Amino acid sequence: MASLLLSRRDLDFLLHEWLDVESLTARPRFADHSRETFDAVLDLSETIAARHFAPHNKKNDTQEPRFDGERVHIIPEVKEALKVFASAGLIGGGMDHEVGGMQLPSVVANACFAWFQAANVGTAAYPFLTIGNANLLLAHGTPGQIDTYVRPMVEGRFSGTMCLSEPQAGSSLADVRTRAVQADDGTYRLFGSKMWISGGDHELTENIVHLVLARIPGGPPGVKGLSLHRPQGPGGDRRDARRAQRRRPGRPQSQDGISRDDEHAAELR
Repeated sequence: MASLLLSRRDLDFLLHEWLDVESLTARPRFADHSRETFDAVLDLSETIAARHFAPHNKKNDTQEPRFDGERVHIIPEVKEALKVFASAGLIGGGMDHEVGGMQLPSVVANACFAWFQAANVGTAAYPFLTIGNANLLLAHGTPGQIDTYVRPMVEGRFSGTMCLSEPQAGSSLADVRTRAVQADDGTYRLFGSKMWISGGDHELTENIVHLVLARIPGGPPGVKGLSLHRPQGPGGDRRDARRAQRRRPGRPQSQDGISRDDEHAAELR
């Protein structure tokens, strides 16, 4: 029976007849793969998406995340779907074997993820954010950061966010005002407010890894003056469960005085 989510024939055409992804296996990085492994993980993705993501897609709309003054409530099907997704190793689909990934070509990993976005864009957003967070730390983080944060994200124990948007700026990076002020001990203190942080507060995972864009005083204006910080502590008081996108909790975050330890934060300049 043909899937109601995506056309597998179209995916096969794009991957194999047009892009010839099997030719990538000639590269040392993908030498352990073949068309059979690519097709197997696509089959797995379709099955998980159909069985664990699609069935609660409507329920995500009718029972959106809510905040009771102390904690965020999300329908239980979301946590169960994410558990299956992580157990299948799909968070690390495109990541190195060394961190627990499958080391798939990005084009194949993205094709696999398309099944989940088609099945349930709200629930799929949690691993989407986490994968982006982990990839950033893999590219720019220290070995200690990778061990501390990326490996638990690949395992599905931690999730990730990107704290970019601000009340006065929206998502205009040039207008970000959050400051990172260096303390005498070499750490930074973050001051400012972030808004609409998708996945910013929930109990779906043991921990949420927040990456915060801020300005160091004296830096150049615009986007070139931004640096990236991982706070050593909560992103702020739990106040809200506003939806940054329907079916996914977002929240405002106060960064006033939260510390950021150089040893535990990637920094981009």
